[in-house]
Amino acid sequence: MALFLSTYTNKVDKKGRVSVPARYRAELARQGFEGIILFPSYAHQAIEACGMDFLNSLQERLGAFDPFDEVRDDLASSIMSDSVELSFDGEGRIIMPGWLMEHAAITGHAAFVGQGDRFQIWEPEAAAAFKRQSRERALRHRGRLKPNGGPSDD
Repeated sequence: MALFLSTYTNKVDKKGRVSVPARYRAELARQGFEGIILFPSYAHQAIEACGMDFLNSLQERLGAFDPFDEVRDDLASSIMSDSVELSFDGEGRIIMPGWLMEHAAITGHAAFVGQGDRFQIWEPEAAAAFKRQSRERALRHRGRLKPNGGPSDD
């Protein structure tokens, strides 16, 4: 599985073209896919971005539901039907669809925020605020990460 780390901010041109960070492109290329999958975040005013590994993992989790379960249908429709598969151009750029840019309020710059198995694309000031809030919450819950790798019951 890919490992997306760090935060990068890149310029978005008037056509919606933005360069995906080279480290992220390298992680995606290891999956045998010269592109990216984007879908609107349902938790934040941001865009979720991933490769095929993450999407396949998500599909496996959806497969654990009864195929006619309403919750399964809702999750699959909300994520899979709103996902777009984009290829990189020769310079490592993608063209973000306007409706996704509107969802995340992205205009002149985009912040790529590593989330481990995926990353998110934010409007840079919103990303900075989100990261500050996340750090505050993480400090309150730092004891929940056990050394053996599992979350504690706190």
